[in-house]
Amino acid sequence: MSILRLCAWLESTQVAAAIRESTWLFPTIETIHVLSIVLVVGSIAMFDLRLLDLASRDRSVTEVYDDVMPWTRASFVCAVIAGGLLFTSSATKYYNNVPFRLKMTALLLAGINTAYFEFWTRRGIAAWNRAASTPRAAKLAGGISLVLWIVVVACGRWIGFTK
Repeated sequence: MSILRLCAWLESTQVAAAIRESTWLFPTIETIHVLSIVLVVGSIAMFDLRLLDLASRDRSVTEVYDDVMPWTRASFVCAVIAGGLLFTSSATKYYNNVPFRLKMTALLLAGINTAYFEFWTRRGIAAWNRAASTPRAAKLAGGISLVLWIVVVACGRWIGFTK
């Protein structure tokens, strides 16, 4: 089954039709999606700015991480669920939408950046957790993350203004 056929099938489900045909369901789910993205970006930005030595310098990296990551993870799950529901309502339209594809690419790259940080950079955190300056690899992860999340938000807004 091709991706486009999968999108057509998703679009034909009762859930998709209910979201598409309801006057209040799409805006309600969209509001949940936007609020979730705000929480994801806000919380991840706090951590990224710490990695860049631009904020919370009086706190250890692990303190900031432990404070914000539960919020990031929970809001990301909400954003994915809400975004998935929105996607089903017009899956073939979104699949062919350039801003949507750019957003998904930025999300994939953000996930790869996070995985790289979690499995390689963060391993040696004990050595630089309270250091005056974080190592170059941590700064790079934080900077890449910030840029990618800005792209995700910009593309998300762009999707709403394309056909």
